[in-house]
This record gives sequence, C-alpha cells and structure tokens, in this order.
Amino acid sequence: MSSDQVITLVAFVFYLVLMVAIGVFYSKRTKNNEDYFLGGRNLGGWTAALSAQASDMSGWLLMGLPGAVYLAGTGEVWIAIGLLIGTILNWFLVSSRLRKYTIVAGNSLTIPSFFENRYRDKSGIIKIISAVIIAIFFAVYTASAFSSGAKLFETLFGNSIDNAYLIGLIIAAVVILVYTMLGGFKAVCTTDFIQGMLMLVAILAVPIVAYTIMTWDTGFATSLTKNGVASPENYLHFLKNDDGSNVSAISIISNLAWGLGYFGMPHIIIRFMAIKNETEVKKSRKIAIVWCVLSLAAACFVGIVARGYLTPQLDDVTKETAFIRLIQQVFSGNGVLVFIGGIFLCGILAAIMSTADSQLLVTSSAISEDIFKGVIKRKDRSSNSTEKSALMVGRIAVVVVAVIAFVIALDPESSVMELVKDAWAGFGAAFGPVVLLALFWKRSTLAGAVAGMATGALTVIVWDYLPLVNGMTIYKASGLYSLVVGFALALVINVVISLISKKPSQDMIDEFDSIKNVEI
Repeated sequence: MSSDQVITLVAFVFYLVLMVAIGVFYSKRTKNNEDYFLGGRNLGGWTAALSAQASDMSGWLLMGLPGAVYLAGTGEVWIAIGLLIGTILNWFLVSSRLRKYTIVAGNSLTIPSFFENRYRDKSGIIKIISAVIIAIFFAVYTASAFSSGAKLFETLFGNSIDNAYLIGLIIAAVVILVYTMLGGFKAVCTTDFIQGMLMLVAILAVPIVAYTIMTWDTGFATSLTKNGVASPENYLHFLKNDDGSNVSAISIISNLAWGLGYFGMPHIIIRFMAIKNETEVKKSRKIAIVWCVLSLAAACFVGIVARGYLTPQLDDVTKETAFIRLIQQVFSGNGVLVFIGGIFLCGILAAIMSTADSQLLVTSSAISEDIFKGVIKRKDRSSNSTEKSALMVGRIAVVVVAVIAFVIALDPESSVMELVKDAWAGFGAAFGPVVLLALFWKRSTLAGAVAGMATGALTVIVWDYLPLVNGMTIYKASGLYSLVVGFALALVINVVISLISKKPSQDMIDEFDSIKNVEI
C-alpha cells in the first residue's frame, strides 16, 4: 500500500471512529421507542434541516449524479431541477402540517402508524402493507448506499488490496449497523448533521479548486475538447445531448418527476415529525432549501469539471467514480494535500452513511412499532416488557434488512443511480399520494389509501422489473420513469375509491379541521 493510501486510510479510520462514538454516546440516552425513533420530538432547526437533506442526498449525489452529468452533459441536470422543486414543495406543503397531524392523530411515531390513526384502521391492514413496502424498497435503497461505499473503497485501494469491493462493502455495512443500532434517531440525526456539513464543504470546494487549476492558462471548452468532448456547446446545453441530439420530452418529464418522490420518502418526512416546534420548522425550511440548491448545483458542476480535468477518461462502468478520482488527482503531491483529500473523500462516506442509517432506522420502526407492537402485541403494547421487546425486534430488523441489502450490493457492476431510481420510484408512488391526500383532503378514506398505496407499489414493480415488451421492461422500452405512471395511477385510484366508499366519520373530519388551530 502506498503512502498516499495509508494517509487516506488514516483519515477514514478517524472519521468512522467518530461516527461510532456518537452512537455509543446516544445509546445511553435511549430509553424508549419515542427516543429511539423520533428523538423525543426535540430536534432543532439546523439538525432537522441537515439531517433531512443528508439522509435524502445519498451516495448518488456525489457519485450517481456527477457520473450521469460527466458522461452525457448538462442535459442530465433536469433531475437536479426536479429534486429542488420537490424539496421546496415538501418543506412548504408537508413539513408543518405533518408535524401537527401526527401529534393530534394519536401521537404517531411512524408514517404507518400515522396512516392507521388518521384513517381509524382497526384491522391493521394499512400498517402491514406500509411496513412491507418499507422493508422491500429500503432493502434496495440501502443496497445503493452499501454499493457506493464498496466502490469508494475499491477505487481508492483496489490496486493494493485483493477483493477490495467486498471488503469495502463489509466495512460500510458494519459501521452503519453499529451506530444505528446503538443510538437510534438522535445518533442518526447528530451524525447526519456532521455529515451534511462535510458533504457540502467537499462538494463545493473540490470542483472549484479543480476548475481553477484547469482554467489557469487555458479555456474550459478547450479542456473539454482535449478530453474527447466533440462539441462543448452541445455538452453544456440543457436541451442537448453530448452527441448533438435533442434531449427528449420523455427524458425531461422523467427527470423532473424525481421531485414527486419527496412526498413519500419515509426517511425524509419522519424528520418533520421530530422537529421541536413551528419556529424550528420555519428555520429548518430555509436551511434545507439553501443546502439543497448549493449541493445539487455543485454535484452537477463536479460532473462537468471532472470531464475536462480527469485523465484517463471514464466510461459507463466507471463514471460513478468521477468525484473520487477528481479528489485523488487534485489533492496529491504531499502528505498534507493527501490528508485533506482524504477528509473530502469522507464526504462521500458521509453521503452514503447518512442515508443508509436513516433507511435502516425507518425499517426498524416499521417492523417493531407497526408490526410487532401495532399488530402482534396490540393488546399489550404499553407494557414495559413489550417496550423492551419492541426495541430488540427493531434492532434485529435492522440487521435482517442490512443483510438483504448486502446481498443485493454484492454485484460490483450494480449501478448506484439505478438502485436509487428504483427505490425512489417505489416510495414516491406508494406513499406520496397517500401522504398528500391524508394531509389535505378530508374525504380521503382507508379504502382509498390502501388501494392507492398498493397500486403505486405494484405499478413500479411491474414497470421496472417485469420483461413484458419483447423481453424488455416497460421502462426500457418506453424510457418513461415508473414514478410518473405509478404516482398518477395511485393518486387517481385513491381519489376514485375514496369517493365511492363510505364517507369518513365525523370525528375524523373534526380532527382534520382541527389541525389549522394546532400550535407546536
């Protein structure tokens, strides 16, 4: 192993030890499920904002998105635009009202329990369906984070360590598991705050330094041309592909539709439920939107700068390592620079870990709070023994989902962007319409919510996974993102079934109307 690799490894070890130490610290302060899953509903504005955004922007922000822009040009930035619009709408439409409604609706600790309380579901069916959807799609989503960590380790140490991808995969899974299981929500949010700041510094600083070096004595377009970009004008055009063809309407619609996913992301909207009060909600909203603007713009800039800076060029298999290689090439030459580069590489670790820990925690809450306490131990859910058992069940669930995610991520050629895309569509289509209608339409019913949720999830599975068109999936054949179709169908089915089913009870309507007068 070279001296540069040793220095980078030291930076990694320091960072990972710090994350585990935070988990140990908060493990002593976790006494019950509300502490473990919502941190006692006591998050401040900065922590809530950066935790929400860091858990949102996983390894795809620093690997998947820059890789897509690197290869195809700025025609790929429509994803970032869609995500920014979705972030803004989520914070303005959902955050405050969900925080209030979950308090009024039986002090709901999880999204499935909010659905159950909102719709007065005595059967537990909506909890069960929600928990199953969470377990399925978070296994895929967590796999993307594990894969990102493994690719990071392989890129950095693959020439010195045999089976570097597998070793990186094991390290990523173990560290994330340890501090998630120990400290719960508060540990996750505290580490997410640190990781959110580190991600932002890394993604802003690295491309600016690289661009300055690259354009010191030459033009940026010249650098692109030297690295194989035939037409820099097309490469830097929002409506053109690298080869000069127009970006299709289907591609723009599909990329903008990523914004719809926010309304249904359990690991993001659960942060809204944990914010201390309305003042902190407003503060969080401003911080989160600014963070999102900066990070998304910087991620796209990373891809563009890397295309002009990196040698040798990357292909479709290696494109997602663009940011890693950019750091390696910019911060080299002496030990101090290499160590600084190692800290910036920890920003990629931060992106990976801040999402995976949140996903595992939400999965844990769905299994322990919604299935174990809510269905299996419904009659004895408030006893001390049930509370302790639920915490144990939740931690076991974290391990099980992590193992499944680990198996999914074992393929070194798995695409981070594709794994995130599938999971994002699944949650957005299944939960997004239900959340919006539950919060803003008093006529919404249990039957409509269940039908809409099932429709959204099944549409994504059929669209993305079943080879129904000449041996191809519908997505491959059409190019249309499954979230567009799944969200629309789920919304329509929810409304139609709600209108033809029995009207909500008067106490449900009164509760709905009371939200506008609730103060937090």
